[in-house]
Amino acid sequence: MSFDRIEEKLSILADAAKYDVSCSSSGAKRTNATKGLGNATNSGICHSYTEDGRCVSLLKILLTNHCIFDCAYCVTRKSNDIKRAAFKIQEVVDLTINFYRRNYIEGLFLSSGIFKSADYTMERLVQVAKKLRLEENFNGYIHLKSIPGASDELMREAGLYADRLSVNIEIPTISGLKLLAPDKDHKDFIKPMLKVKNEIIQYNTERKIIKKTPRYAPAGQSTQMIIGATGESDRDIMYSASHYYKNYNMRRVYYSGYIPISTDNRLPSIGSEVPILRENRLYQTDWLLRFYGFNVSELLNEDHKNLELDIDPKLSWALRNLHLFPIDINKADKRLIARVPGIGMQSVNKIIQARRFRNLDWSHLKAIGIAFNRAQYFIICNSREFNRKEYTADHLKQLILLNSKSKYQKHFDQQLSLF
Repeated sequence: MSFDRIEEKLSILADAAKYDVSCSSSGAKRTNATKGLGNATNSGICHSYTEDGRCVSLLKILLTNHCIFDCAYCVTRKSNDIKRAAFKIQEVVDLTINFYRRNYIEGLFLSSGIFKSADYTMERLVQVAKKLRLEENFNGYIHLKSIPGASDELMREAGLYADRLSVNIEIPTISGLKLLAPDKDHKDFIKPMLKVKNEIIQYNTERKIIKKTPRYAPAGQSTQMIIGATGESDRDIMYSASHYYKNYNMRRVYYSGYIPISTDNRLPSIGSEVPILRENRLYQTDWLLRFYGFNVSELLNEDHKNLELDIDPKLSWALRNLHLFPIDINKADKRLIARVPGIGMQSVNKIIQARRFRNLDWSHLKAIGIAFNRAQYFIICNSREFNRKEYTADHLKQLILLNSKSKYQKHFDQQLSLF
């Protein structure tokens, strides 16, 4: 096939893949011990990101944008009048190797529209990974999308050659999926997730006995949900994410703001694109659930179904729970310190270590690196309290926002002075 045709396919299928954001590659370790090509490391290979956090260092393409389904939110749906293309298995293998040798990429992220059937499509994805590993001796990172409804046998084989597997649940709730993708069954999304989870558990068990047990999806599995295409609140979204973390051992859940691509009356109108800040707040909430000991009901509830866009979710929680503050930074337990706005987990650990040797004051906390403009209102330490007043939540919120604006304006002015 001519180079021009390959280039045309690449243009079409790389553009169609841009809507999938679940392409982080951290967590895999595939050391090159066979004089093969490339390697994957624990720290991840996605060195370059766009401003909204999307990875740009993988060859990120669809095997095909042909699809048998007609999901209202999807650009590749069968009723959409777009230019169609499909790669052959060997073409994807050759592109990956050639791009890697030119230092354009460090791995492959391969997804696909569903053509003929789930198993037919999944088998072709697996063949790409298998050829790269066995024929090209490629040790770089490979992320394969799990096709909803694929057989257990194919999912097992996929995990033997891919570093990470992911199946997108697409819409946060079952009712939303029925509305926008009536041809799809929620159970088909769950089946490959459960298989991958069980295979990883089995691998970890067997490896304790047999060290040479073939690795299975060393970077785990992830999923992605589209937000804003249906009417789910942030509370609905985070309860759904929490469910997948707890029951399917997800390594990551990704949140992708809906981009208006059609005039279907079931969808938000063209022009009502989900603000990137909403995505950001969901990721912050996700982080609090996974690493800070929060649960969904603390951050989002019946009276507070959606996240505030002007402040982060930890600050929002603290302002609604002022009765818990201020805490004594020299006496409070680790869990409560982690809930102070402006104090991250690295700073929490530094505080716990430092206070073993002396009582901490404001200068110590500033040296540790806490966000003082927020944290100062929620803590006391071994220093004279300065201008501490009985603020209402609204007053305190405005004060912190004002301080933040002043801080960024000062930084901007300093940068401007350099010119």
